Amino acid sequence: MASLMRFGCSVLAVVAATGLVAQPVLAQKVDGTQAAKPVKPPKPKALSTPTSILPVSQSTAAPKPVPTSTAQPKATPSGVPTATPTGVPSGTPTGTPTGAPTAAAATAQPGQHDTLLAEPVMSWSLSDAKALLQTIEYIGKEGLIPADYQPAALRAAIAKGEGDDLDTLASHVFGWLIEDLRDGRTPMPARVQWFAVDPDQDVMPTAQIMAQALSDHNVAGVVDKLAPTNPDYALLKAEYNATPVANKAKRALIQANMDRWRWFARDLGDVYLMTNVPEFQLRLVVRNKIIRTYKTVVGKPGRTATPQLAETVTAVVFNPTWTVPQSIVKGEGLGAKVLNNPAWAKSAGYKATKSADGTITVVQQPGASNSLGLMKIDMPNPHAIYLHDTPSKQYFNADVRAFSHGCIRTERAVELGMTMAILGAQKSATEAAEISRSGQYTKVEMTRTFPVYVAYFTFARAIDGQLTAFNDIYGRDKPVLDSFAAPRQLKTTQRASEEEVIKLDNPL
Repeated sequence: MASLMRFGCSVLAVVAATGLVAQPVLAQKVDGTQAAKPVKPPKPKALSTPTSILPVSQSTAAPKPVPTSTAQPKATPSGVPTATPTGVPSGTPTGTPTGAPTAAAATAQPGQHDTLLAEPVMSWSLSDAKALLQTIEYIGKEGLIPADYQPAALRAAIAKGEGDDLDTLASHVFGWLIEDLRDGRTPMPARVQWFAVDPDQDVMPTAQIMAQALSDHNVAGVVDKLAPTNPDYALLKAEYNATPVANKAKRALIQANMDRWRWFARDLGDVYLMTNVPEFQLRLVVRNKIIRTYKTVVGKPGRTATPQLAETVTAVVFNPTWTVPQSIVKGEGLGAKVLNNPAWAKSAGYKATKSADGTITVVQQPGASNSLGLMKIDMPNPHAIYLHDTPSKQYFNADVRAFSHGCIRTERAVELGMTMAILGAQKSATEAAEISRSGQYTKVEMTRTFPVYVAYFTFARAIDGQLTAFNDIYGRDKPVLDSFAAPRQLKTTQRASEEEVIKLDNPL
């Protein structure tokens, strides 16, 4: 009982630290005794990821009318491409101000169902074009490459004066700059197992950003507001700029991981869960403050490697059952073993049924030996990835914790589940504790949802607050590093990896 009370108080401490739900009556014990009448908490605000703020001076107001003379989209002059490769070196001859493709420029190779994105073309004044040129020349501080945005060609177009050539080139390079800061420079094919769809281009469309910048005559100001809002990105940026240019390897690693932040939504939300796979840690974050951390066990390298996701917590399951995959039921003979050995099956918690067509279904019942442990967090996704408890607690003691079939085993999972039930389903601490120890399968649906991010950072702020390099356990750095060493590729409509989606519903 004493240990249960300590556990309940730990959960209450976590909840209190979030500042999101009032828990003022500690006499309301988790064992149900001395249960004072609970104090009704104030109605909490929704915890779902907010719509990203548009990078304009007054994001909540309607977009300002765009003066026809400064930012009206215009037709591209005939013979000038609407989308051009951006990997043109800074030494591009000044006689090609329209940004036309060159033989040396790298181009994107769209997949079967992907098309190249085309930037809008708007009217540019000389002052706005000069502001753009200055912004490009200093964009290296964001870990991007000035040569990608054709500064020499833009300088030549400015010297030529206002007109179609300047409008086309300035619009294209500013569009590319917006895309890279908002969505990341790394082309989608180089983002291995990246299935976290970034919503920023939907809520911050390029045309609207460009029109706002030209209407306000504030190119630099708009660019400053496109970067991720997470303080970890700002920390990486400061480290990047403080690292000597001669230390190319470290700068390249930081550059790649700064870009990974851009692959997520610019604003991750007020409350979210994030696990950094190479760090083997999960964080509960509230208003950019880490409230609690939990060790994790992630997928083994290969087909069972954990993919990168941005999903939503929809429910917490206490005392879950586990429907064993057919790869184990049939492929490893578990179905026949359960049917032929009732005593063993009962002790292991397995129940099997055999359908008319001979298919055997095996379900492991709730209990301490269940492969999902005592808690599972539902976050629906095509990969069948979820956070869950485990009876194999010894693996949390290893330094390198890549042992699973893809799902994410979580330390102190019942504590986390109770916290989610209190914050996301407005359960009291007593209710959450009673559900968790009931031994009965109970699914607690969230009335307020939480984003959950499965990230892959190999240079990032660790849970101790220090910037740290983590082992690239899945070998996902090289494609990103290679892409930064090559000319920039055009963006396509591809929003996530087109690799095979592997269902990894296997906690073993």
